[in-house]
Amino acid sequence: MKEVFISIYNFIVNLIYSLGILGAFLGSLLIVMESILPFLPLFVFITINFQVFGFLSGFLISWLCTVLGCLLAYTLVKRFFKDKALKKIKNVKLLKKCLNYVQNLNLMQITVILAIPFTPAFMMNIAAGIAEIPLKKFLPALIISKMFIVYFWGFVGTSFIESFKNPRSLITIFIMLLGAYLLSLLAKKIFKID
Repeated sequence: MKEVFISIYNFIVNLIYSLGILGAFLGSLLIVMESILPFLPLFVFITINFQVFGFLSGFLISWLCTVLGCLLAYTLVKRFFKDKALKKIKNVKLLKKCLNYVQNLNLMQITVILAIPFTPAFMMNIAAGIAEIPLKKFLPALIISKMFIVYFWGFVGTSFIESFKNPRSLITIFIMLLGAYLLSLLAKKIFKID
């Protein structure tokens, strides 16, 4: 399994390197696409950007593109799918309750929810678009929360790559993932998210 992961990782890294300046475009495009297609692994793309472009450039590329991708998903839902979704939601009591909950979130609550690594950000983008959370509230929450997400996944990902050379890095990764998971459980309890 380790060899398969390393082979895939090396293939993507070499592809980005071989593309030169277009490699930054590919790294950016992968992250934007992840915000629209949630089955794509965000942490893998962030890790690759950190490894290929260095900490600062990798962070900036990943952060800006994550924010851009989330805004794109939010805008597409708000513009093209909101009315259809609202028609279906009005007949389902649980969905109406969830929508009402999302509409009443304040900036701090949205930021905290989006900053937790195990929160399905894709679902939050959809919910924000359907609930018509104003852009002036959603954008600052994205900008702030995605800094933490990108740093977290960049650190965990690069530490994971490092763990192939130094197995002690796995302890740091495990502690960070456990901490993030416990924070997500706490946030779910505080904000009453089921």
